[in-house]
Amino acid sequence: MTLYHYFDRTIGPFMNISDLGIDEAKELLEKIKGNRPNCQCAKRQACYVEDRLYYENILRSEFLKKGGKIERRVPHYMVVEHSPWLSTWYDNSDFIKIPIEEFDISTLSFTYGDSHPTFSPKVNDGKEYRKKLYTYEEILQVIDKYGLPQEWNDDGKYGPERYIEVHIWSDETIKKYLM
Repeated sequence: MTLYHYFDRTIGPFMNISDLGIDEAKELLEKIKGNRPNCQCAKRQACYVEDRLYYENILRSEFLKKGGKIERRVPHYMVVEHSPWLSTWYDNSDFIKIPIEEFDISTLSFTYGDSHPTFSPKVNDGKEYRKKLYTYEEILQVIDKYGLPQEWNDDGKYGPERYIEVHIWSDETIKKYLM
């Protein structure tokens, strides 16, 4: 399994908005909206920062329940395998791919789809992977059952799941890939 991280090459990889304070994060989003109005990040809702922190708290809580190892306050984000849709998000799109073997598996959690719709109270379609966070071993079973979302839903036609999101709760491997 290979994990991918997509980013704007003019900014660099693993620049996590959740590492900023709320006001600073909102200010940054406003700058992105003004400077790069066509990129996907510029289309985020006004309450995106608060929503993101809300969902990250759920991820942290659920991962702790599963015995996950958390070494940072908020996760870094990657996806399982290449996502054609995510590769279009940035004006100067680039990506880093890292074999999963480079990570301490106990610091990784997964959602089948983006964590926001996965845990959103607005998404109630009865799919068994809603409102669930997975360990590595658990996500392998889900992949065996459903495949990779980008293979059957890259355009979002069949729901919000377009990729499998990976939450990296450690800087250990990530720091090797910072530019």
